[in-house]
Amino acid sequence: MGVLKKLASETVIYGLSSIVGRFLNYLLVPFYTAVFMPEEYGIVTELYSYAAFLNVVFTYGMETTYFRHCNRAGSDTDKVFYEIQSMVLFSTLLLSLPVIIFSNNIAALLQHPGKGDLIVWLILTIAIDAILALNFARLRQEKKAKKFALIKITNILVNIGLNIFLLVISVQYLSHTFLSKDVRLVFVANFFANIFQIVFFGRYFTNWRWPRLNWQTVKPYLLYGMPLLVMGLAGMTNEVIDRIMLKFLLPNDFYTGKSALAAVGIYGACYKLSIFMSLGIQAFRYASEPFFFAKALDKDSPTLYAKVMHWFVWVCAGVLIFISLNLDWIQFVLRSPEYREGLVVVPLLLAANMFLGIYYNLSIWYKLTDKTQYGMYISLVGAVVTIGLNIALVPILGYVGSAWATLGCYLLMALGSYVFGQKHYPIPYDLTFVLATLLVSITASVTLWEYIPYSHKFTSIVLKNLLATGLVSALFLLGKKLKSF
Repeated sequence: MGVLKKLASETVIYGLSSIVGRFLNYLLVPFYTAVFMPEEYGIVTELYSYAAFLNVVFTYGMETTYFRHCNRAGSDTDKVFYEIQSMVLFSTLLLSLPVIIFSNNIAALLQHPGKGDLIVWLILTIAIDAILALNFARLRQEKKAKKFALIKITNILVNIGLNIFLLVISVQYLSHTFLSKDVRLVFVANFFANIFQIVFFGRYFTNWRWPRLNWQTVKPYLLYGMPLLVMGLAGMTNEVIDRIMLKFLLPNDFYTGKSALAAVGIYGACYKLSIFMSLGIQAFRYASEPFFFAKALDKDSPTLYAKVMHWFVWVCAGVLIFISLNLDWIQFVLRSPEYREGLVVVPLLLAANMFLGIYYNLSIWYKLTDKTQYGMYISLVGAVVTIGLNIALVPILGYVGSAWATLGCYLLMALGSYVFGQKHYPIPYDLTFVLATLLVSITASVTLWEYIPYSHKFTSIVLKNLLATGLVSALFLLGKKLKSF
């Protein structure tokens, strides 16, 4: 139980940084929905969806590759770090230059003519992210969770401060400046906030040692990382392709009086409400990946991994139930009523993110057995399913179809990873507990939040939270009875 407590404590630190950081960043959602019209916010949503793909390309699986090679017997962790960091620096330069040179052409291709500068700011931000990714991975490897959290939160505070200054203070009180409420300033603020993070990694850069790179040095890193790159791209397809495809698949006038880009903005804003699930999953990933690798040689590790899964599913079920049953008042985070029209997608997206978290939990089997190609295959199938379901459902259901496509994809990926994992690296999961928890939480979240009226606000909130507490407590007692924990 001690190792579980250690994992939990690290998850709490990463989680607090994610929760505090994401919450602070989340304050930009009501800010943006007050400042920008849905169509303007749609540009931000769309371009950051492309950025998610580019972040994967720029790091090409090197963070997990770093963890794997650092934990091999007799490895020189400094040598591994400088070799992989050098690879990322070189590749970042090669990838960034063509995008900057052809930024105007790319903007026109994306149907945003005259906005090539947005592409430049975005790619520079992604380049900084890629360069610092290995530095953050090193903090995780060295168990420096507090420093990791400090940097992440500081970055978000700087970003928020710059957004407020550029979009409010400079416009209202510095009217003589050239600034106005333009979406360009969102990208400018993000870039300078990322630049500021470099200050915290001074030691890593001042002690820099250029390694001697050759094919024999690079080859094992690429062989391990390339399947992770493909898997990451497929994963990003599953995660963000809905917001990219929505603009192109939505029939004209599907939503009366709204353009397709406005629908993207509404869906993107409502998607942000699923952050309560995704930030917990992110915190768990930060803590669990080095933890799972460190415990891989223990004889009881499969049992330990099973217990981690059971706790994980129960916590996610609680988040799903509580957030869904409180959407009646959470919705007012979206300042403009126009954005609240898409609220129906939130329970579906929360459930989808829960299955994504389960998939991440299950995925440890192919990382520990060096069979990362299976992760690639599963993610590719998921990407095909995501694209297919979006094509089939969006013209009929609009952005609700996008949400169902996301849920269907992650459910299938989790199922596939479980089936293959039990063949190659059996882990004694308690399926009775897991399936019962999933069934109860998803049914409650998708159905009950609409059936308890909000006419008596206080009564409704109390009733829904009592119901949520009862359901989560019952699932906990079930886990105890089945000895799942």
